[in-house]
Amino acid sequence: MFDPTIVSERATSMRRDIVEMIAEAGSGHPGGSLSAADIVATLYFGGVLRYDPAQPDWPERDRFVLSKGHAAPVLYAALAEAGFFGRDHLKTLRKLGSILQGHPDNKKTPGVEVSTGSLGQGLSVSCGLAAGLRANLDDDRIVFCLMGDGELQEGQVWEAAMFAAHHGLENLVAIVDDNGLQIDGACNEVMCLGHIAQKFTAFGWHATEVDGHDVSAVYEALTAARNHEGGPAVVVAKTVKGKGVSFMEDNAGWHGKAPSAEETARALAELSSSEGSAS
Repeated sequence: MFDPTIVSERATSMRRDIVEMIAEAGSGHPGGSLSAADIVATLYFGGVLRYDPAQPDWPERDRFVLSKGHAAPVLYAALAEAGFFGRDHLKTLRKLGSILQGHPDNKKTPGVEVSTGSLGQGLSVSCGLAAGLRANLDDDRIVFCLMGDGELQEGQVWEAAMFAAHHGLENLVAIVDDNGLQIDGACNEVMCLGHIAQKFTAFGWHATEVDGHDVSAVYEALTAARNHEGGPAVVVAKTVKGKGVSFMEDNAGWHGKAPSAEETARALAELSSSEGSAS
């Protein structure tokens, strides 16, 4: 049963883990990891995604593909929170021999379905997964694919979007973390996409827009997308890059750098304060 308080608490815990593991690693991508925390927390702890941490390869599981692989810390935080591996691994992010590489590696990390990192490829892989699962009659497994808005500038995304609509992949749900920023600055200045939901609609998708930090709204949108029939669905989630840490919020400079010890302490204090006020 969906409980927005529990999901929000998990999201805050994940944000703390994101800050701490990137600070420990001395490198990483905090901005886009923090912006996606509420989305990923809703998937894993809101009852949307079907999985079993005791059996990462459970045949009946849904699939989650983190196409924006540089945001691996948000996925690792969720997987640790869900019990796929011990939390002690989080402090080994990006270190030699760690199961937590800078980008997701399905050969190393329990719970990671697909190795990602080259932007624009995740939706294509997700189309293949969805088409393969659909080959089994009466299969109700769903493939969820989380992309960044800057990533949508890749042409391969739209080739995959055409494929999914043409083949009526109703077991495919795309999610766009629409935080408005990428490494080079504002997305609409680097390569303006216009209205993202309208573009997907024009490509034959069922599109929904939602506040990506309202976990109840995200839950409703993802549940509706999961149950949508007749073709693929996309949830465009409007978010804030660096959400939860004031000096990182809406700041492209925090796309891919680690906080200092002082900045880490400040960020963790803010996240602890927000958790206390929420409860």
